[in-house]
Amino acid sequence: MEHPENSEIYKGLTVNKGIEQPSTINPYRRFHRSNKRPQLSVGEYVEGIVKGNITLLSQAVTLVESTLPEHQAIAQEVIEKCLPHAGNSMRIGISGVPGAGKSTSIDAFGLHVLEQGGKLAVLAIDPSSERSKGSILGDKTRMEKLSVHPKSFIRPSPSAGSLGGVARKTRETIILCEAAGFDKIFVETVGVGQSETAVHSMVDFFLLIQLAGTGDELQGIKRGIMEMADGIVINKADGNNIEKAKLAATHFRNALHLFPAPESGWTPRVLTYSGFYGLGIKEIWDMIDEYIAFVKGNGYFQYRRNEQAKYWMYESINEQLRNSFYQNNRIAAMLKIKEQEVLEGNLTSFTAANQLLDTYATLTHKQ
Repeated sequence: MEHPENSEIYKGLTVNKGIEQPSTINPYRRFHRSNKRPQLSVGEYVEGIVKGNITLLSQAVTLVESTLPEHQAIAQEVIEKCLPHAGNSMRIGISGVPGAGKSTSIDAFGLHVLEQGGKLAVLAIDPSSERSKGSILGDKTRMEKLSVHPKSFIRPSPSAGSLGGVARKTRETIILCEAAGFDKIFVETVGVGQSETAVHSMVDFFLLIQLAGTGDELQGIKRGIMEMADGIVINKADGNNIEKAKLAATHFRNALHLFPAPESGWTPRVLTYSGFYGLGIKEIWDMIDEYIAFVKGNGYFQYRRNEQAKYWMYESINEQLRNSFYQNNRIAAMLKIKEQEVLEGNLTSFTAANQLLDTYATLTHKQ
């Protein structure tokens, strides 16, 4: 039978129509709302930031981090107009090996600072993936108490492949935060590496967090990072780990004696604490307060800030020259050709680089 459903045995059966499926279009939607946020003027950004508007501060930081030329132009104007309102904060750099408890410690440090009054901004640098170029930006999840505090501002930023994981625009973000009234700034780095050099060049006090009980403590001592540290703290000094932490502190104190005296005249100290249980936090902050008073008294505080401003001027020159070089259309086309010549062995890397730079110099001279 061609159509068995027409058989007499199925005569009494009927097929229900079924439920009509609703439309995929919302009938209550009467207008189309654009997701594009209206662009504010430089004056509106500056006015909002100076008044402490966190939303406008966040938007301005996003502009600073943007690579779009139009955003950069607005961001630089905003930064310039915020400069007179900046410079009145205490900038603390916090670094340490991965897993040392930096985020947990910042949560404890931050709450202690806020109990004394004022406002705190935390600029947490999140490592960007070398493959996808993306970042998790999950530092807030490890700062549970600080992230909900009304006087704190936590801004996770992707490292975007910059030096050792330090966000390229962190210094500009510090200026915006200071203009917004934040008198304490924490800058957290990814971990021990080249990033510390950049962070050291933008903070007043550099705090190094270390761990005990992970093997040979001297394994974690690197001359460069130790020389930059104004204070070293051993985390997780609680429970059965207290004695190990004290022993590690002794090792670090002995190691510090091998280094030349810091330019500031301050002798770096080594303390133990527990970020999780909040033990020894007051002693660490007392050390930082004592350091700031010491360097302000001997004039090193202002000297260091002047040196930092000079350092970042040269860094900005290097960055703009690099961007100008790679964004030049003639150079971009020439790069592919020279790259192929190098790969085929017809040209050395150094000769190719010199030819590209000579071409760029000629092009800029004509302009």
